[in-house]
Amino acid sequence: MNLLLSTSLFIGIGSICLATEPGKKPDTPKQPWSDYVVHDGTRPTPEKVKTQGAVTTPAPADATVLFDGKDTSAFTKAWKVVDGSLIASPGDNHTKQSFGDCQLHVEWKIPAGRKIKNQKGGNSGIFLMDKYEVQVQESHTNVTYADGQAGALYGQTPPVVNASTAQGEWQSYDIVFTAPKYAEGKLVSPAFVTVIHNGVVIHNHQNFYGPTVYKSLAKYPKTHPEKAPIRLQWHNDPIEFRNIWIRNL
Repeated sequence: MNLLLSTSLFIGIGSICLATEPGKKPDTPKQPWSDYVVHDGTRPTPEKVKTQGAVTTPAPADATVLFDGKDTSAFTKAWKVVDGSLIASPGDNHTKQSFGDCQLHVEWKIPAGRKIKNQKGGNSGIFLMDKYEVQVQESHTNVTYADGQAGALYGQTPPVVNASTAQGEWQSYDIVFTAPKYAEGKLVSPAFVTVIHNGVVIHNHQNFYGPTVYKSLAKYPKTHPEKAPIRLQWHNDPIEFRNIWIRNL
């Protein structure tokens, strides 16, 4: 799903990545934390669990509203708004404000009737601190590699279950993110994330092994900002977003 990253810097924004076919093992590095290689098509996909779809939670009083169905001024790009939905358009979209430790709520939808295959057709991502991706993907019927399906920490850790609902239905992520901590130029604590997909916990204080990369092993850079923007990925698919808010923690 992802775009090529060089250490901590994304290159080739907006390009389509080559996708590993399900059932095939690509020529990528083995993950030291699992029995699989990066984007391993032979890795078992998580069990599917039935949910009622998006959990729509209004922004609490102390939250910063990033998108309310109309106003796009919190972002660097004025993506098109249709019937209260923010439609992914060419060019990744960043928040103007930077965040570190945070609680983020996002609702998203894969357009109904859109042709989906593997990593193509229903692909986007939510990047914490512009570096750490929670995958947005059609995973109700579409099969792709486990560390690239909906809710995966892309290229690193699949969700513990697949809580996806049908294409064309709204879904929700509630994300609690803890930024990595550095001291004297060294990493002392990695980034952690808890992700709730459609009301179901799919990551419980799961660590990121480094910033998101494609076809490579994640690793932490020598230096790291304390805060950075949230990024919504453009992956050539018009994914819809609504009700986006965030709280500093």
